[in-house]
Amino acid sequence: MDMAFQAVGIKREDVYIANIVKCRPPANRNPEDDEADACLNYLRNQVILVKPQIIVLLGSVALKNILGKEYGITSSRGKWIEKKGIYYMPTWHPAALLRDETKKIDFINDLKLVLDKT
Repeated sequence: MDMAFQAVGIKREDVYIANIVKCRPPANRNPEDDEADACLNYLRNQVILVKPQIIVLLGSVALKNILGKEYGITSSRGKWIEKKGIYYMPTWHPAALLRDETKKIDFINDLKLVLDKT
C-alpha cells in the first residue's frame, strides 16, 4: 500500500487504515458474516472518532460489509458512492493485484480519484 500511496502522492501520515474484523480469520480466509458483525460496532466507533471525509473500501469484503451486500466490487470500483456525508471509493483489494497485475492500473487510477477529491 505504501508504494501505491507514494506513486500517486498520498502521504501515509494522512491515511488511517482499519479492517472489517480485528482478528485474522483462520487460513487468512474472508471473514464470515457473524465474524464481521461482531466487529462492526468497533469499526463504526473508529469512523466516528476519525471523522473521515473519504473512505477507500479495499475489496469486496469491505464494500459489502460497509455499504451492503447488494454491491459488487467489479461494478462498483472506481465510482464514488456518497452516504451520510462520507464519500466511499471502492477499489481492488491489494491481494487481488498480486493475483492479477492488470488490476494495478485500475487501483492506481482509483487512488488518483481519491487524491483529486482531497
